[in-house]
Parts: sequence; structure tokens; C-alpha cells
Amino acid sequence: MRWGRSQSAGSGIRAGGTGRRDDAATAAGTAPKRTGTIAQLRNPPGGSDARRMLAALFLDRVGNGVWSSALVLYFSVVSHLSAGRIGALLGIAGLVGIAGAPVAGALAERYPVRTILVACHLIRVLTLCAVPLCHGFVPLLAVTTATTLCDRGSKTMEIVFAGQAAGEQRATYRALSRVVMNAAYALGAGLSAIAVAVGTSGVYEAVVVGNGLSYLAVAALVMRTKRREPGRVAASAGDGAQKAKARGRNPWRDPGYLLFVLLDVFLNLDDAILMVGVPLWAVTRTDAPHAVIPAVMVINTLMCVFLQMPVSSRVAGARAAARAACWYGVALLAGCALIAGSSHGGAVVATVTLLLAAVVVTAAELVRSLVSWELAVSLAPADAQASYLGVAGMAQAIERSAGPVALSTVVLAAGPVGWLGLGVVVTGLGVVQRVASLRRLEQKAVPAAGGAATAVA
Repeated sequence: MRWGRSQSAGSGIRAGGTGRRDDAATAAGTAPKRTGTIAQLRNPPGGSDARRMLAALFLDRVGNGVWSSALVLYFSVVSHLSAGRIGALLGIAGLVGIAGAPVAGALAERYPVRTILVACHLIRVLTLCAVPLCHGFVPLLAVTTATTLCDRGSKTMEIVFAGQAAGEQRATYRALSRVVMNAAYALGAGLSAIAVAVGTSGVYEAVVVGNGLSYLAVAALVMRTKRREPGRVAASAGDGAQKAKARGRNPWRDPGYLLFVLLDVFLNLDDAILMVGVPLWAVTRTDAPHAVIPAVMVINTLMCVFLQMPVSSRVAGARAAARAACWYGVALLAGCALIAGSSHGGAVVATVTLLLAAVVVTAAELVRSLVSWELAVSLAPADAQASYLGVAGMAQAIERSAGPVALSTVVLAAGPVGWLGLGVVVTGLGVVQRVASLRRLEQKAVPAAGGAATAVA
């Protein structure tokens, strides 16, 4: 999922310098020369601020990997909740958590991103450390919902930070962050596996408290980044009329942007397919051994770590991202066709087919991550990007709440036809996303060109 730069898209939220030469080069749109992922991690777009934020992302995602891999067992073994109550708890928390992205985006129009991020991390320290003290469904629902709200809000602020720190090089920064986050998730899942192997209540409680306390280190790293003014203010400092105009921009009254967000919900389904659809399908409708499920996860993680940067170099610019939306749909259709075909044949055929499907769907994911983020920034007005990005952040949150339900109740129930139908629908929506996004980029380019002509005159 990558995107690049486009003159019509502007420079996103203005980058703030750090006083270093590499930061100045980034702000000027000329990235320092890099060779390979390791070199770019040492000298990422955004300079020292980006390095600190990437380190914060690593710690954050290690904790997320530990907790997400163990939370169901925690609620079952330690809190003694039934399967139905665990499902209800996670479902309600996920639905309420959708509001975290737009709320954080609206706050970022008035307060620095650094302040909001630190607040989100500190709240998570409190809510996660409170989990062992909560007994019963309602208290656990309260702390889990608060944690989910802050998690969704922090992810939106990470996107805003990328625009501020990396500017036109945000595609490269996004690719680097994806590499870091996938490696961190893998480490977190491994640490969680050790805890699950022990399996005692004390170990589970230590896991959740340790995860909560880790956000103190995350917040400390974020605090070391440069304090930047809110996106709206930075874009209109000293100009009252421009500030009023920025305040008047409302993503909820922008049909074109809302269409992008709606379509993006469906163009994020690769996550639910790999995490829920393939495992359920493999177990219930194929002869593949259960070992194929962790193999699918390993393939996904390795491809995201090693191929995200090469893919990002091929999706450069807002227009390229819009065009790539079509290829996402085509790749997902191919993956769905392979999944559908895995139900015909023995264990060997099913295993090979599902592993090929994992490769193809992961390839679609690599493209989608760039497309979604680049278009979210490029299609938003430059003077109100934080609030717009908050609304865009709802797409993935909605997909993660509704996607697993749709796959398990509709697609899987329909069998191979359901998978093929899903692929066809997503491919069609990818075409719509491409056409609508290119049209909006053209519309944004016209006023920009007019303003430039006036300045020259």
C-alpha cells in the first residue's frame, strides 16, 4: 500500500524541520540518497524525528502483537468470560473504536500531533494496567473500549505525523513504517506464544501489565520529536481569513471524499481475508492440514517485511496510486479464485492453492497500503488535512469490525461462488475508486493552476 507525490496533490501537511541537514533536504523535496532498507531506516525521510517515531512504532506494535495474540485467552482463562461474551466485548469495543480516528483528526486541527499521540499512549498505560483489576463484563468492556479508541486515534495521528515530518517523501516513510510494524508484530506474537505456552493466570496478567507499561517508553520517544503546530494553523498562520476557511472545511460535507472513504472500506478486505477468511475456509471447506494457517501468516509477514520497500518505489505519486487501485482489485480477484479452487482436490492441492492465494492476496495488501494512505492525503484539502485523515481512518476500522462478520456469514456460506463474487465486486469498486480519485485530483489541480497564474501575473 504505497503512494507517492503529485503536484496537484500538494505537499500534504507541511513538514517541520529539525535543524539537521537531512531534515532540510526532506522539506525541500529532495530525499537523502539511500541504498536499501537498513540504510533508509538509519536515515529516513523526516530525519531524527522520523527515526524516533519509527522506534516508537516498533515498541507500540510489539505490545500490540503480544496483546492481540493473548487477549482472547486472557479473557477466557483469567477473566472467565464465555465465548459469547468475549465476542460481544471485542465487537462492541471495535464498533465504538471506529470513532477514535475522526475524533483524533478533529483534535489535530487545534492541538499538536505530538500532544495527542502522547495522550493516547498514556491513556493506554492506564487502561491496560487496569485490566487485571477489572472483574466482570462491564468493567472489562469499559477499559477495552477506551484502549481501542486510543489505538485508532493514535494510528490516525501517525498518518498526520508522516505528512508533517516526511512531506513529499511520505510514501517512503510509509513503506519503512510498514516494514518496522510487521517485524514488530512478529516479535510480539512470538513473545505471546511463550506466555501462552506457560498459560498461568499470573503470566497472562504480567503480559497485559507489561504491555501497558511499555507505552510509557513509546510516549517518551514521541515526546522527543519536534513540536509542530496543528495542521490547520500551520497552513494558515497569521491569516484570519484563511483560518476561517480552514475551519469551514468539513469532511462530513464533502461527498467526493466520503465516496473515497466508503470505497476504501472494501479495498481493505485483504486483512480480513488473510486473518479470518482463509483460516476458516481451510478448516471447514478443504482437506488442507491445519499447519497451512500459520504458514499463511508467515508468508504474509515475510512479504511485508522484505517486499514493501520495492513495491513502494513502483507506486509513486497520487495519480499512480489512483491507477493502482484497479490492480488491487485484480490481485484480490485472483486470490479469491485460488481460495475458491482450494475446495476441489485433496490435501496437497488445497495446501498449494491456499499458499499461492496467500502470496497473491499479500501482494494486493502491499499495493493497498500505499494506495489508501496516499489517496487519503492527496484527496484532502491542504488546509484541513487532519480532520479529513481522521475520517479516512474510519475505513480500516470499519473493515476490521465488519469484514470478519461478512466473510464468515456471507462469503463462506456461499462457498466458491461467494469468493468469486467477492473478488468481482472488489475489482469493480477498484475501478470506481480509480476513476473518482483521478477526477478529484484533476479538480484540485485546476484551482492550484489558477492560483499559480495569478501569482506570476
